[in-house]
Amino acid sequence: MTNDFYCDEVLSGKVDVTKIYETDNVLAYYHTRPFYEVHIVVIPKKHINSLISLMDDKDHELLIELMEVVSQVSKKIIGEYGASRIVTNLGEYQESKHLHWHVAYGKKIRE
Repeated sequence: MTNDFYCDEVLSGKVDVTKIYETDNVLAYYHTRPFYEVHIVVIPKKHINSLISLMDDKDHELLIELMEVVSQVSKKIIGEYGASRIVTNLGEYQESKHLHWHVAYGKKIRE
């Protein structure tokens, strides 16, 4: 059994999310259980375990597209709030084993 909330729940449509940006390969949406005042998750639609598991050259193009979406979402947050933070977790810090980036603003609202 995998621990992949993004494939199992979000991309399958089992969990309804508020999308803010989408391409053929990448989805950005408001976190379903935000940790920050503004908390957006950016994911590839293709399953990739984590940033360090990118091995195929074809995945590098996806990583570039993913970073372009992270950049666009960050620009939107900075435009609205003046700042943003971008985080990806690895190893034991990565709860869901699917590459994803958090784009956030504001104070932490939960642990």
